[in-house]
Amino acid sequence: MIKTVCVFCGSSMGADENYRRMAENLAAFFLKNKITLVYGGSNVGLMHVLAETMLNGEGIVIGVMPKSLVEREVAHNGLTEMHIVADMQERKALMADLSDAFIALPGAFGTLDELFEVLTWNQLGIITKPIGLLNVNGFFNDLVRLLDKARDERFLRIEHHEILQVDTDPAGLFEKLENFRPRQAEKWIDNLKKGKI
Repeated sequence: MIKTVCVFCGSSMGADENYRRMAENLAAFFLKNKITLVYGGSNVGLMHVLAETMLNGEGIVIGVMPKSLVEREVAHNGLTEMHIVADMQERKALMADLSDAFIALPGAFGTLDELFEVLTWNQLGIITKPIGLLNVNGFFNDLVRLLDKARDERFLRIEHHEILQVDTDPAGLFEKLENFRPRQAEKWIDNLKKGKI
């Protein structure tokens, strides 16, 4: 069962009010289902909306933030737990350890970096935890098409392409995450030995 979810999302609000609403809706879904939130610990943008909605509903919110960002005064000081770590790599590793699954809301470099890190860890078998995109306003449409292209051009195995679940609704996405079972892909080196590459 998924009881703790790490959410990657923007430190900005975005141009459309629907981004804020989806962060609130996701938090409301977590509260209804007694799911603990793990996130980057920030007090700005969608990260702030997500955390505040959870806290206002008496939910559990765990932040993980590098010391350098705390010193810039962007840390949320009212969380259930706040873990201060040395750097971004330690942050991502701890968030992964604390979480049963991952969801990405709209964001930019940081969000995509965190998303692709956990996707890669799943691909390599370092972790086996479901990952989803909450596709608000078609924000991730181009990313989904790019990954489809990578699969079609045989840069991304079908089994690895399936790791990333996509939906436009928190409940629909969560159902996909709970039902996801990874398929084992043949190793590249084994295919090379068999002459398949």
